Amino acid sequence: MSVGKFTDKKYQPSEAEVLAAIGPRLPIWQELVGFIRATYPVQEDFKFMYGKNYGWAFRFRVKSQFFTSLYPAEGGFAVQVNLSPQAVEQALGLQPGKNVQQAIARAHPYPEGRWLFIPVESEADAADIRQLLALRAAMKSQKK
Repeated sequence: MSVGKFTDKKYQPSEAEVLAAIGPRLPIWQELVGFIRATYPVQEDFKFMYGKNYGWAFRFRVKSQFFTSLYPAEGGFAVQVNLSPQAVEQALGLQPGKNVQQAIARAHPYPEGRWLFIPVESEADAADIRQLLALRAAMKSQKK
């Protein structure tokens, strides 16, 4: 099963197709995109990511480095957040909801951390993601 709905690399969906696919969770998508734009100095693009198991995503980068991606899905969307091992421990300390907990449990632990793919089903999920993005940004700024 793919993360996103649009998995054909040769066909880039239009904005209207993306918004229609997200459907009832569109207000959460719009709020999260607005939050990311207002809070972080991001560059953004719509890119085919990691092959047909992931598909087209709305990608955000900070200083040319990956920050987060939103994958439109049928009736919703998923968010990718990559966390270092230390950030994963801190994230679990925030007592996130089940979707974040399951994403952490599912993600393969690499030496550099975990790639979380979180399905967004509610505003509570979006709130968890805002916390994870703040954690990611704080960890990145500490490395400098």
